Amino acid sequence: MTVNLPQLRAFLAVVDAGGFSAAAAELGMSQSAVSHAVASLERELAAPLLVRSGPVRTTALGERVLPHARTALSAVGAVAELAADAGAVTGTVRLASTPTVCQGLLPGLLRHWRQDRPRVTVRVFEGDSAEVAEWLENGTADAAVLIDPPPGPGTQLALDGYRALLPRDHPLAGEAAVDIRDLEDDEFLISPNGCENRVRELHRLAGLRFAPAHRVRDLATLISMVQAGLGVTVLSEVSRSLVPPDLVLLPVEPRAARRLVLSGPRGRPWHPAVGALAESAAARLS
Repeated sequence: MTVNLPQLRAFLAVVDAGGFSAAAAELGMSQSAVSHAVASLERELAAPLLVRSGPVRTTALGERVLPHARTALSAVGAVAELAADAGAVTGTVRLASTPTVCQGLLPGLLRHWRQDRPRVTVRVFEGDSAEVAEWLENGTADAAVLIDPPPGPGTQLALDGYRALLPRDHPLAGEAAVDIRDLEDDEFLISPNGCENRVRELHRLAGLRFAPAHRVRDLATLISMVQAGLGVTVLSEVSRSLVPPDLVLLPVEPRAARRLVLSGPRGRPWHPAVGALAESAAARLS
């Protein structure tokens, strides 16, 4: 059996782009050339990798092959980058992160990288914490901003403290800090895809029962509900740029924070451009 890189590259492009035509445009090839490359890979494996009827999707075998194909191409890219001058690292990095980090932290960092590492292209993928970790593990992303990861390689971008989000006319809005026990009589709002586990722990530390009145998926919806006077919530400090002027974001007691860490994948080599971005971010923070 002979499997080559152009076959794997075409297969991944079809999966990531969602079809043969879009993959051809991404690769700068004809659609027939992409189709031929994928078909030749399927012949080598003696089984189909893609379902072509309706929206293109992977078969069971294709899903299993996918992470190995990503690893193979990533390794080849890493070898090529290592052969280049370390001071002139180039390439494209797929960076995954959660919505609050994407909106509150990444814009400034992306501007810094554009100036400091102009030959590195960063493509941002937004997902919840579980999706971000999975994308980094299976090779969909080359790097991620992880929340409270276990000890290991990575660059801490921020120690992100928790804050109470209140209407500006709330009785506690003028305080320097808010004890979460003082919010016990307010309707409490939470986003299950946000910091629920950590907010639940804050309630436990304060001896309070965690019983949110509403759970909403979208952060913008959560903020709008606080604006409408439907309740209060707790967000992380990185969300500050998203807070409208009629709301206040105040330190909350008991104090707690989460670590936001830029990391490559665990268990396999990082793309050299990821290392370059991590070095650049560390220099920016120092």
